[in-house]
Amino acid sequence: MGPARRRDALRLRGGGSPPLLRLFPGRFSAFPLFLLALLLGFASLLWLQLSCSGEGPSAGGQHRGGPRQSCPPPAPLQPPEEEPSWGPHRLALLVPFRERFEELLAFVPYMHRFLSKKRIRHHIFILNQVDHFRFNRASLINVGFLESGNDTDYIAMHDVDLLPLNEHLDYSFPEAGPFHVASPELHPLYHYKTYVGGILLLTKQHYELCNGMSNRFWGWGREDDEFYRRIKGAGLQVRRPSGITTGYETFQHLHDPAWRKRDQKRIAAQKQEQFKVDREGGLNNVRYRIESRTDLSVAGAPCTVLNILLECDTNETPWCTFG
Repeated sequence: MGPARRRDALRLRGGGSPPLLRLFPGRFSAFPLFLLALLLGFASLLWLQLSCSGEGPSAGGQHRGGPRQSCPPPAPLQPPEEEPSWGPHRLALLVPFRERFEELLAFVPYMHRFLSKKRIRHHIFILNQVDHFRFNRASLINVGFLESGNDTDYIAMHDVDLLPLNEHLDYSFPEAGPFHVASPELHPLYHYKTYVGGILLLTKQHYELCNGMSNRFWGWGREDDEFYRRIKGAGLQVRRPSGITTGYETFQHLHDPAWRKRDQKRIAAQKQEQFKVDREGGLNNVRYRIESRTDLSVAGAPCTVLNILLECDTNETPWCTFG
């Protein structure tokens, strides 16, 4: 076979040019293709950076869900046990929970990184109520306190739908007394003077001095107001952040009331009971059973899930059931 016929045969079999070049009509050299690949790669990296940092447009023109993170998400910081700069104290982050999985997926990795950046030793406990009674935030916090172990010496009563955005917020050991991180001057929703909900730090000694929280509050709300009276009755003074200039934008509130309704029913005598101080119950009489205890990781952030079965005396608090 002569040279001309071999060249024709190679063209017919496609062996004379790379496959990608054959996608383009006419004469196409390798150098322009190389430049095109570089431009496409640069454009892809730029789009990825903008979309992850939040500078680019989002679907629908609005941002939904948790705070934006860099992509890929940075590896979570782990407190080195031998590092003195992390301090001697360890926080038990107690998160009352029921069926808010979208919020949980945003909360755990965000709070783990937030606290690690501040060099605060911590352990996140998800207090998952799995019984068929109405939600009881106060009892879950009592259970979390009792189950948090001796390696933690202070607690944060922390709502799963509230994320701190200001890095100057203090989560350190509240030696001088209860420290209300989500103060009325900063919380996006609740602004009355005696409010102590959202995020409240206490030493374990101070929480025991209050006998924990009342177990009589089934359904949403009022348990924080009763606990404020317990704090005062124990001779403790609530402290709050100072020098925070971000106002009501200090936190991100993830809860969407339009599609996740709160259980705010007040049944029978509960309407009167909700304003009373429970002088007998608390840590000393919370009744529960731990169905399971699981250590897991959410996007690289460690936490412990306690599946909790609360018990209810329907003679004492008949409003614990939906019936």
